[in-house]
Amino acid sequence: MTTLKKIGRLDRPDNHGSAQMFKNPILEKLTRTHISIPITLWLATGGISLYWGFKTTDISLYAGFGVLILGILGFTLLEYLMHRYIYHMIPDTPIKDKIQYNMHGVHHDYPKDKDRLTLPPFITLVYAVIFYYLFTFLMGDYGLFFLPGFMIGYAAYLGVHYMVHAYQPPRNFFRVLWVNHSIHHYKDPDAAFGVSSPLWDYILGTMPKKSY
Repeated sequence: MTTLKKIGRLDRPDNHGSAQMFKNPILEKLTRTHISIPITLWLATGGISLYWGFKTTDISLYAGFGVLILGILGFTLLEYLMHRYIYHMIPDTPIKDKIQYNMHGVHHDYPKDKDRLTLPPFITLVYAVIFYYLFTFLMGDYGLFFLPGFMIGYAAYLGVHYMVHAYQPPRNFFRVLWVNHSIHHYKDPDAAFGVSSPLWDYILGTMPKKSY
């Protein structure tokens, strides 16, 4: 039997509880948010960037759309890499242990805590600003089209992640995502790192075993 990597503090996931991250009630409140808020922020930021790209640049509709698709794919890759190598890093030092738990381990302990399935709005806005400047610095005007694709990918990830943890398995094409992520949480945390798409799990060999 394969020895699974330990994620979180609890011996088994608590599907009904919630962790207290801070003793200060204001800070504790800031760690929680409804899923609709960050999704709205991501899509609004992407929409503004796309509008500004078409309004202020000479980039064609076809080129802009192509870069937008690359932005979606770019997000799925970043999602996979972050989940596999950052969120699931080996907590072999006290600092790594604290970072890993606060970023992701707590989610594995309390996977159905609906208010902690995404980043707080303030951090979401900070990330949006960072991505805007990063992409426009690296790509120039094309960054205005890459950013919306990236934001669409992020919003899709949030929606799928919330659906998996808040609802019963759907009877449509989302079911495979629901099953894969449930395997990741309850059977094998070293598989199925892609939440919004299984693409990179297929490519990089981390799809769940069929025996599950």
